[in-house]
Amino acid sequence: MASTRSGASTPAKRAPAATIGLATLYHADCLEWLAEQPDKSIHAVVTDPPYGLVEYSPREQHKLRSGRGGVWRIPPSFDGHQRSPLPRFTTLSSAELDQLRRFFNQWAKALLPVMVPGGHIMIAANPLVSHLVSVSVGDAGFERRGEVVRLVMTMRGGDRPKNAHDEFPDVTVMPRSQWEPWLLFRRPLDGRVQDNLRKWKTGGLRRISEEQPFGDVIRSAPTRPAEKRLANHPSLKPQAFLRQVVRAVLPLGEGVVLDPFAGSGSTLAAAEAIGYDSIGVEADKSYITLAKKAIPALRDLEV
Repeated sequence: MASTRSGASTPAKRAPAATIGLATLYHADCLEWLAEQPDKSIHAVVTDPPYGLVEYSPREQHKLRSGRGGVWRIPPSFDGHQRSPLPRFTTLSSAELDQLRRFFNQWAKALLPVMVPGGHIMIAANPLVSHLVSVSVGDAGFERRGEVVRLVMTMRGGDRPKNAHDEFPDVTVMPRSQWEPWLLFRRPLDGRVQDNLRKWKTGGLRRISEEQPFGDVIRSAPTRPAEKRLANHPSLKPQAFLRQVVRAVLPLGEGVVLDPFAGSGSTLAAAEAIGYDSIGVEADKSYITLAKKAIPALRDLEV
């Protein structure tokens, strides 16, 4: 029987909730799942975490699904289009921000030994909290390698002071959000980049073509209604964007991509569309049920 990193016996192997093509989905807490994994078994991570926000607690998820909203901002229609619920990053207290920082540090420490040397992780963030995530992941031992800017117009920000629109018509409380940061980190290399590529198949990012390298700015439209109908998750990212970043994190096109906060399985669907092996871990049973249907449906979309 193998040993865990603490030297104790490894528990019985956890059965997956589903296997869809090259994608394997687990219903588990990601920290518990990571503790069960062998060292140097994951080659890349692409994920959009919940950030420990109040909105993602079981109580508030139940309210969201039942149409009562809870602390989610469920705005009215705008220009004839119903606006989707958005996490309210501006409502986080100092204690919740500190909890967020500690969680990401704990998560990154659990992830570090599971990654192969030179493996990249790409983490969706928000301009209001990305600095906390970045410091926490860096303190755990990962090297910061910059960030990818997703250029996308959202409905966040740009509002006048609440209940004082007429009094301050020329004032915007926060900038209108037109981009989304995806933080990029790498587990330290085993030797030089070329040594790492030969031994671990990691260390760099896959080029778009022989002439064009992978860039750190990607133009992206909001997630299409057709995709939302297939995978009704409040933070669903479009396949057109996800397939680009998922493709990039395996420089030789070999290895396993992990999404430890799998949600409706959109990262796994992107990996499936490209032909990569992938693993998703999701704690919410309702999203596991959704992902089983959404992964093949999103995979087969033309983008």
